[in-house]
Amino acid sequence: MTHVTEHPLVQGGRSAALATACVRGGVAAGLGLGALAVLVIAAWISSPYPDSGPVGALHVAAGLWLLAHGVDLVRTDTLAGLPAPLGIAPLLLAALPVWLVHRTARDTLDPGDDGTRPRPSPGGAVAAVAGGYLLVAAVVVVYSESGPLPADLVTAGLWLPAVVTGAAGAGVWTALDRPLPGQRQAAAALRAAGLGTLTLLGGGAVVAAGSLAWHAGRAQASFEGLAGEWSGRVTVLLLVLALLPNAAVWGAAYGLGPGFALGTGALATPLGLVGDPAVPPFPLLAALPAEGRGTWVHWAAVAVPLAAAVVQGHRVGRAARTWAAREAALTALGAAGGCGAAAAVLAAAAGGPLGTGRLSAFGPVWWQAGAAAVLWGAGAGMPVALGVRAWGRRIPGSEKLRLWAAPVPAPAGAPVAVSAVADGSAAAASGSTPSRLKAASSGLMAAPSRLMAALSGLLPSPSGPVEDRREAVVPGAAPTAEPAAADADPEADLYSDFRFEQMPGGPLFGMEIEPLRPEEP
Repeated sequence: MTHVTEHPLVQGGRSAALATACVRGGVAAGLGLGALAVLVIAAWISSPYPDSGPVGALHVAAGLWLLAHGVDLVRTDTLAGLPAPLGIAPLLLAALPVWLVHRTARDTLDPGDDGTRPRPSPGGAVAAVAGGYLLVAAVVVVYSESGPLPADLVTAGLWLPAVVTGAAGAGVWTALDRPLPGQRQAAAALRAAGLGTLTLLGGGAVVAAGSLAWHAGRAQASFEGLAGEWSGRVTVLLLVLALLPNAAVWGAAYGLGPGFALGTGALATPLGLVGDPAVPPFPLLAALPAEGRGTWVHWAAVAVPLAAAVVQGHRVGRAARTWAAREAALTALGAAGGCGAAAAVLAAAAGGPLGTGRLSAFGPVWWQAGAAAVLWGAGAGMPVALGVRAWGRRIPGSEKLRLWAAPVPAPAGAPVAVSAVADGSAAAASGSTPSRLKAASSGLMAAPSRLMAALSGLLPSPSGPVEDRREAVVPGAAPTAEPAAADADPEADLYSDFRFEQMPGGPLFGMEIEPLRPEEP
């Protein structure tokens, strides 16, 4: 009876939550479009030579908003009179709409302050938020068809849903506390791939910034030649800032080896610049290398993917200390594949056509950048992962110990044994540590003070801090749980399990010593 009464209410609550999420998605699209329209109209007002009225400025804002989502635009007002595609999207321009979709999807699964607000399922939240956003985007696509920058319908049908759905999915994943796959190898591969991608982008940004600083004079001349009045220079400066993430991706692709295209038939790699580049005047493009063979300065860019592969492999090796060598190698290959997929997506987003003819190919080639990232991760990252794993499994000459003692269940009314934890580094001495502990334990009495004194005498004063925790002997108390940290710590090189058990025939304590060493491959 209760089920029949509550079922319609639950269904109605979820339907209302889906409708609310859909409206929120539309509002997020409107906020991003409105913010960009304000910037474009402000630039139009401050321009001393406006070419069109406010309607033209709104069409430009709509086109730039679509371009930020990866949609190619078509320029109709060319000198030749033929339409020319424009497909390089400023990645920084895409930050605001992607963040709005992400935040909207994340807040959709928020139960609220009282926890009684109905929430949709994770899949329903992604579909509702993306659906509301795409409804507004469809209206913008139709509106742009009557302006100077109409949208290309093919890329609008491909990139726009992919970007919006991906951002909404990332927001739901964040709302669910970023769960990773249950398999430890897959989770470790994803973490290493993310770290390697960040290192690759950071290195690409360093390469681009260094080249721009090296050609600062040429970049300044290009900047001053594009616009003479202050409003035009502010607009060019904003465009340069919006394209800075693109420059980082280009620098990463340059270091990976395939480089990037500067028009059909022209390619820039660390080995040199070949072909006849078709480069329009722009400050960021002034950082391109000169024509001819590359020098050691250009070859130094390969340190970027090498560093990314080393960081990636080190992350996998630290996680795979207790795994078999085959599992560690497969995890390193999975991390290389994940980094390659991320590099391919970023390269596709950072490049595109700037026109027809020679300008139809401009920027990194996505499949070449992705394949190069996979090769770097497999060729350099996998040996590093295996080496770090082998180094972490070694038994050093100066033994590093984690000693813990825990009581075993005792009969009711019997005193509970003392629990002690000591963590430190014991210097090598005559005889092995387990044999010395076993010999010293043969004459221990039941007094807790003598037991602790014996343990402290076996461990010399370490160089680092020592944790010493004692529990009082309480008659009839329940045994304390064994500490799980010593058994679960993957960083330890040697584990020793000491169990102090009350002997039934007398007051003496027996000691069982079982060294737990990492399993062999």
